[in-house]
Amino acid sequence: MEITGKLIQKLPPVTGEGKNGPWKKQSFVIETQSEYPKKICFTSWGDKIDMNSFTESDIVKVHFDIESREYNNNWYTDLRSWKVELNAPGGGYSSTEMPPLSENDIPFAIEDDPGDDLPF
Repeated sequence: MEITGKLIQKLPPVTGEGKNGPWKKQSFVIETQSEYPKKICFTSWGDKIDMNSFTESDIVKVHFDIESREYNNNWYTDLRSWKVELNAPGGGYSSTEMPPLSENDIPFAIEDDPGDDLPF
């Protein structure tokens, strides 16, 4: 699966030692560029992705797999990224995303008319 969004936070890398040896993971959060933006947290395991090559506010395309596991009768879901591509640096928008509206794009005008009939 893949999704595009703005990188809004890189969490610090976490390392540890397991029965199979040392491990490393890093999580990061993107925000989708849609009418109702969603924040999504992904995790990258090992050295597959160097998040230092991306800065917050970059528009990135994340390739990921969804994985769920059960622990003590509760289910936990991970979004494991395996590739991240830069779509546009520093808050740029790709051709499939809608840029923010400017003042000239607003279809109506707000007038400063103090001549209303309110008594106060």
